Amino acid sequence: MIDQLLRSIPTDQIAEAIGEDPQATRQAVKASLPALLGGLTANAERADGAQSLLAALGRHQDGLAEGASVDQIDVQDGEKIVGHVFGGNTDAVVNQLGGMSGPQTSSLVRKLLPILAPIVLSWLAKQVVGGGGGGSAAATGRQAPGQPDGPLGQGRPEASPEQGSTDLTSVLQDVLGSALGSATGTRSSGSSGSSGGILSDVLGSILGRR
Repeated sequence: MIDQLLRSIPTDQIAEAIGEDPQATRQAVKASLPALLGGLTANAERADGAQSLLAALGRHQDGLAEGASVDQIDVQDGEKIVGHVFGGNTDAVVNQLGGMSGPQTSSLVRKLLPILAPIVLSWLAKQVVGGGGGGSAAATGRQAPGQPDGPLGQGRPEASPEQGSTDLTSVLQDVLGSALGSATGTRSSGSSGSSGGILSDVLGSILGRR
């Protein structure tokens, strides 16, 4: 799953747009994705967070993760997503990610997060609500995108049957769990390796207290 997500990110275009070395950008992208996925997972574990995220996905069925160019990415939208995913802990996450490769990486990660966030939501929307299966919102009509005022700034789902809402939440959590597991080499957040260390040290402790 993480390889699929990485392929959807125009890393070289992004590096050129922000004036950074392509190799350093690729490394920072690989470090940032598990943190974004972990933050989304932490939000999706709460009932209200899951519903807000499902509503946000309804607004991100935009094909951005299917080969869009970097100039199509709404960085202001990305800033809002990052702010809602990490809250007041954004700087702590950035600093922890940057600590993997030196202080210069922190500034690169800070540039990347609002660029990557809309792509990640677009990719997640395709997996959860745009997959064309019986469990997707697009197929069942369980969610109507475009409604305002969701905590992620992307809308609220319409009222839906309790079972339908539960099904979508389950799909969302399963997709995030699989993606996060493939990023860290395990289905659990207590994984080993550099990405697992970030999730354990930052997301497990800071986001877990939210």
